[in-house]
Amino acid sequence: MSNNIRVRFAPSPTGWLHIGGLRTALFNYLFARHHGGTFILRIEDTDQARYVEGAEQDIINSLKWSGIEIDEGPDSSGDFGPYRQSDRSEIYKKYADELLASGHAYYAFDSSEEIEAMREKYKTEDDPNPKYDSRTRLSMQNSLTLSADEVKKKLNAGEPYVIRLNVPENETIRFEDEIRGVVSFETAGIDDQVLMKSDGLPTYHLANVVDDHLMEISHVIRGEEWLSSTPKHLILYNCFGWNPPKMAHLPLIMSPSGGKLSKRKAEEQGIKVNVRDYIERMYEPEALVNFLAFLGWSPGDDREIMSMKLLCDEFALDRVSKAGAIYDVQKLHWYNEHYLREKTPGTILPRFKEVLTEKEIPLKNDNYLQKVIELLIERVSVLSELPESGSFFFNAPVDFDEKSVKKAWKENTSVLLNEYMTEIEVLSESDFSAEQLKMKLTDVIEKAGVGFGKLMLPLRVAVTGTGSGPDLFQSMELIGKVEVLNRLKTAINTLG
Repeated sequence: MSNNIRVRFAPSPTGWLHIGGLRTALFNYLFARHHGGTFILRIEDTDQARYVEGAEQDIINSLKWSGIEIDEGPDSSGDFGPYRQSDRSEIYKKYADELLASGHAYYAFDSSEEIEAMREKYKTEDDPNPKYDSRTRLSMQNSLTLSADEVKKKLNAGEPYVIRLNVPENETIRFEDEIRGVVSFETAGIDDQVLMKSDGLPTYHLANVVDDHLMEISHVIRGEEWLSSTPKHLILYNCFGWNPPKMAHLPLIMSPSGGKLSKRKAEEQGIKVNVRDYIERMYEPEALVNFLAFLGWSPGDDREIMSMKLLCDEFALDRVSKAGAIYDVQKLHWYNEHYLREKTPGTILPRFKEVLTEKEIPLKNDNYLQKVIELLIERVSVLSELPESGSFFFNAPVDFDEKSVKKAWKENTSVLLNEYMTEIEVLSESDFSAEQLKMKLTDVIEKAGVGFGKLMLPLRVAVTGTGSGPDLFQSMELIGKVEVLNRLKTAINTLG
């Protein structure tokens, strides 16, 4: 394949970057890097009514966090700018005028009421939602039905209008999708799409085609939901006499319960749909990238852990599936646990301090915090879970888990704990080690003639407030002698 590969990720800043959008960006990026090509970010911001302040920066931040490098874009150099569609209005007007002059587009002056009346008039049982198309356009107020003078008068009078695509009748639009093979559409099912809106801005369809051509895009890699737009785009390429880029439509991301992963379904299943949610919850970017790469793509063998570099080396469109890919949260956590546990406590420390500060938990010294990380890292899926999982390292428990108390606290528990306290009180600070603490517990249970669990579980409840957690003796060593003894006294006084 030629090295002149140019692909683009072209989101609309109408909200925070969706997880599906990040996967689309990732697949474009992997394809570009695999072929030594160029990855372009283009902001499609012509829908001013739905524009969200800060959304463009959110897109850029999310790509940067994920490790996706932008070669050309709004904040990058490039010879094909501007890279925001709102800065390209004059370009679109020029090409819309070309389409009008060649008869491939026409002015339409219809009001929304007139369009609604047309739909009512042409509605049938077989066609309950008639379109503005080759069947209905000749009954409407447009430059196909009005004389040149009437059109001129309306334009001079400043009457609102749109420019529509003059879709050819009874043709078959056929193309080869790089993922799906040969796809065809009949023009009878395609409406005369609006190309320029009444506010003078282009719709997605015109701007998309013009920009892809002028930016010399070689491959359009986008979600399956855009498949039905492709024939409209190919008609436009034909009208201009341009060669279209190659098309590749990625499979849908599916909900674990079936169907497309909509916002509603995601919320029902506790799935976060915006990339910023994963950033805020402190997921590992390598984990999310690895997980998303496998949503619809496979290296062709049983490998699952792949770095960004390896993904770039291995990525190919012919290994992208046509079938939808299920968003498995447990699999994402599996990836995240892997990448999190690969990191050293020192690497994790700055982010751990950040989340502690956010939760207004007083910071301890770095050595203490690194030991907390070592003890807890195998017990969490995401870094942001560390403070909750190890809350007892920072504050004495104010209450005790009821189920654990019921299971642990028996008639002689306080007696055994008092005996254990007596044993460890005599230890010096330097001798207050996990090894010594375990030996002292062994001495107490052997003397009392009871099983290990008779004292181990109530000891854990007293020190941590819960019935499970990291190694108890290492935890006690870290918490320190004075604090451990205070907690044991509190538990005995509280639980009796």
